[in-house]
Amino acid sequence: MPRVLVVDDQADVRAMISIVLRIHHFEVVEAESAAAALKLFEQARFDLAIVDIFLQGVCGSDLITTLRGRAPDLAVVAISGMTSLDFLSDVVCLQKPFRPADLMRAIEAARGSPRQATDTVAAAG
Repeated sequence: MPRVLVVDDQADVRAMISIVLRIHHFEVVEAESAAAALKLFEQARFDLAIVDIFLQGVCGSDLITTLRGRAPDLAVVAISGMTSLDFLSDVVCLQKPFRPADLMRAIEAARGSPRQATDTVAAAG
């Protein structure tokens, strides 16, 4: 069962993502902050990280860089309410709000092509 680290400072967003992932047979570990995510990342191996870019007190892109420094081939989906995440590279980007199917497409893209050029999965709107 693939293990996913979900990092978002909004509990409702973490809960929605976790429900979708569990339905699709992923093991989910939630973190409400970058500090909590780093602690969890030290304790266990993850196949994928889903990281909110605008975390309280830290930039999610800095967290992604740190995670990738420890696990270079980690698949990553960056999520944000911004209209553009062009400043990110080597991650799949997903804009909030998104539907469960959008999330699963983003995960498939990230797991299928880790460390490739940025892919953006546009939320159906």
